[in-house]
Amino acid sequence: MTTPVMLETEIALLSRLRFVTRKRKRGGTWGERRSTRRGAGLEFADYRDYTPGDDPRRVDWNLYARLDRPYVRLHEEEEDLAVMVLLDGSASMAWGEGEAARWPSVQRLASALGAMALLGGDALWGAMLHTAHTFWGPGRGRGLLPSWQTWCTAVAPSGAIPLADALREIASHTHRPGLVLLLTDGYDPDGLQTGLAALAGRGHEVVLLHLLTPDELNPTLRGDLRLIDTETGDKREVTVDGAALDAYQRRLASWQDELRALAGKHGGRYAMLRTDVPLRRMLLEDLRRARIVR
Repeated sequence: MTTPVMLETEIALLSRLRFVTRKRKRGGTWGERRSTRRGAGLEFADYRDYTPGDDPRRVDWNLYARLDRPYVRLHEEEEDLAVMVLLDGSASMAWGEGEAARWPSVQRLASALGAMALLGGDALWGAMLHTAHTFWGPGRGRGLLPSWQTWCTAVAPSGAIPLADALREIASHTHRPGLVLLLTDGYDPDGLQTGLAALAGRGHEVVLLHLLTPDELNPTLRGDLRLIDTETGDKREVTVDGAALDAYQRRLASWQDELRALAGKHGGRYAMLRTDVPLRRMLLEDLRRARIVR
């Protein structure tokens, strides 16, 4: 599969956007994000090694001339954010057809969110939650954009994944609190409670991005049908009529409310995203409305 090249217009847009966090995440390296610390404004604080992607204007060239090694000046109110992009790798994530299918939408959104982190000077880490998890990073800096895009394009969902178990495993292997962006269809027979609790217990702020396809939101099927679970292969005979569809819509709304409440219970946030919505609208309207980006 050919990796799409991110256009300069897309990079310009993503470089202007920033993630909204509700609490400061301690323990990071210094970077380009303003913290909530009250102090001495932009007074000099320290140096760190130059990383590809850093603004050359922040390099101390006098120090470079003496030591023949680039260092970046740090200031009191600047620090980076650890951003973790977690992709639900279960087979149901491949639901749908064409551009409105879930997985292409997940890949585009994951690529954009990771690019926002890299362009904003944040530390980025990615994980595909699967029977054998696939990881990217950690890394930071604009120079890693092609690597991140390639990873987002290469991963693909399959099989049945106990999502809550995967989240607990990820939580047990992370030490630095950060912003966790979970891209998922929200389905786990055992619920996401324990997984979200484990991440919150490690100090992470979880944003649950619930991606649903048009035919999940407004089914058009009618009549006597055999439904097949894409993950387990289980079959069920159903009759779909007006009453069944009304019941489905009520249950769908209730499920979304449950996920929103669960995320809020653990200090996180929830946003439902339609897979047929263009990426630019997702970023500038849906995620801004949910106060996830600004």
